[in-house]
Amino acid sequence: MPAVRKIINDPVYGFITIDHPLILQIISHPYYQRLRNIHQMAFAHLVYPGAVHSRLHHSLGAYHLMCNALSELKSKGIEITANEELGAKIAILLHDAGHGPFSHALEQELIPGVHHEHISFRIMQVLNEELGGQLQTALDIFTNNHPKRFLHQLVSGQLDVDRMDYLNRDSFFTGVAEGVIGYDRIIKMLTVKDGDLMVEEKAIYSIEKFLVSRRLMYWQVYLHKTVMGAEMMLIKIIGRAKELIRQGIPLQAASDVLDNMLKNPQDFTNIADVLQTFCQLDDHDMMATVKNWCRHPDKILRLLCRSLIDRKLYKVKLQADPISEELLAGKVQELSAELGFTPEEVANYFVFTGEASNTTYNPADEKINILFKDGTIRDISQVDNALIQHNLSSTVKKYYICCWRV
Repeated sequence: MPAVRKIINDPVYGFITIDHPLILQIISHPYYQRLRNIHQMAFAHLVYPGAVHSRLHHSLGAYHLMCNALSELKSKGIEITANEELGAKIAILLHDAGHGPFSHALEQELIPGVHHEHISFRIMQVLNEELGGQLQTALDIFTNNHPKRFLHQLVSGQLDVDRMDYLNRDSFFTGVAEGVIGYDRIIKMLTVKDGDLMVEEKAIYSIEKFLVSRRLMYWQVYLHKTVMGAEMMLIKIIGRAKELIRQGIPLQAASDVLDNMLKNPQDFTNIADVLQTFCQLDDHDMMATVKNWCRHPDKILRLLCRSLIDRKLYKVKLQADPISEELLAGKVQELSAELGFTPEEVANYFVFTGEASNTTYNPADEKINILFKDGTIRDISQVDNALIQHNLSSTVKKYYICCWRV
């Protein structure tokens, strides 16, 4: 292959270097370029106006951190072949390629039961076929079928470069300083022992900051009550559209692809058959559709769509205890009288409850191992005087009521 060297100016890391023709081919592919039109943080920009970065931004950032991590490990004498290095870079570059419009918010609404990781895997398979099998190592690393486990752990694990980039990048674009992590120090302290990725003893405090930052970002940004309200409103809009379709009421999405997905969901259950169609979908299809439905004859759909466009969002109240049935029933009756909808319609679309949860660090999921100078290995939660101990291993659960107004 001819030599290639491209640089991309990234606001977070500076210059990102593309130095392999296969990676340039992948980045230039329509399946990858589509990520420009999918927000990394869905509706977070309604709270943090700067959070308009895309999935493409994030994947390039994760690729950059993967390049740094692999270089660091090789400098420590860890054997990584040129093919494995290329495979790991491609795996992280495409790890989020399967996200649909508004990412996690609509993941189970558009194609129930099909997760974005499966779609990413299928996209990699298709690109592997198109590019003469050159992505096979990347596929093996992505699916944890490669003998060197640490390569998969860099793509998907407690210390993966995916998390390092999204925390750092989302903090940068939201302006939320709590998310800033010492990613460069963590990468410098990465090592491999017995085939597993771990960090040297000197990085203990950086790892603790990484885990605490992740927890703070979840409650302050990702699970912010206004962000949740906007995402819930979009979910209810799709739910109402599906209900109208079931009733035979005329309804048209802004694009043929989204229209077909809503009206014939059974056609999309086997994503391998409709991958090319799916990869035409992005946030623009969804928001153009919502704008059009602001004029739909159905009052519920029209009201929800107009409210999302005008940022008149659900109000969300979070609390430690479950929402009482009395409070919920009272809100249903109150809004039914105010809006003129039946109690059932109000309970379906204008006031409902749920729960949100987050775990700072769960050793049962996958451990972050610390390698000490004497060769011993301990989980971060077992380190003496560690901040991340068992009390932070438990899941924090909050209950919420989502209401037209609280």
